Amino acid sequence: MKKLWMGLLAGMLCLSACTANPAPNEDENNAAKPTELLISAAASMTDCLTELAELYKAAAPNVTLTFTFGSSGSLQSQIEEGAPADVFISAAQKQMNALDEKDLIDKDTRKDLLVNEVVLITPKGNPLGLSSFTDVTKDEVAKIALGELGSVPVGQYSEEIFKHYEIMDAVSAKAVYGSDVRTVLTWIENGEADCGVVYATDAAISDAVDVAAVAPAESHKEVVYPIAMIKDSKQPEAAKAFIDYCFSEEAAAIFTKYGFALAK
Repeated sequence: MKKLWMGLLAGMLCLSACTANPAPNEDENNAAKPTELLISAAASMTDCLTELAELYKAAAPNVTLTFTFGSSGSLQSQIEEGAPADVFISAAQKQMNALDEKDLIDKDTRKDLLVNEVVLITPKGNPLGLSSFTDVTKDEVAKIALGELGSVPVGQYSEEIFKHYEIMDAVSAKAVYGSDVRTVLTWIENGEADCGVVYATDAAISDAVDVAAVAPAESHKEVVYPIAMIKDSKQPEAAKAFIDYCFSEEAAAIFTKYGFALAK
């Protein structure tokens, strides 16, 4: 009888220990697993996303955000060629549409995230006194810095604006082309061109340039930044969670701080 009671007691102790310390399920293991999320984003988002990454550590401490910034056209090409990426944020619909047409993004995750403006900038002090986009045709203007027309969205918007004013040929004769919008900004900051076309958010982060003019809405397509998960993402759940976070109040505060407007 004594042996029977001892056996029952041992069994009860074992059951109690198993109940107090249940084995972690697969979801709990995955939640705690360190995850690197690869995000390809337009160069104009460098500053706001860098700050957002710090904020995101509190929301998802196991997730490390690794960014590749560049022109949306270059990022599009990299993704098409198989470069690893989980999320793409473009500065125009054109590049996202191209990936969509090739079935490279998860269509259900595609959303319009932000809106921007296009501006004409000059070196600090506006030495040539420019006040409109048409002023770039003045004889005093020798160099106009633009993004590449084929691959850089701000270059595409620039072309639309100058065609709207019917001065594209005159602009082309003076144009120098940068590989992304931040290159254009740097050229103007350094006085390497008399004026350039960038986004309002790029001009806002620099103390070395002045905004000479803001492009009227009717002169170009709306500057919308779409976001989507890459279809072959190795971290689909983390990618979807990050996209959702980009539409949170915390993220909105960061985006608006840097001059972006939220897409409707």
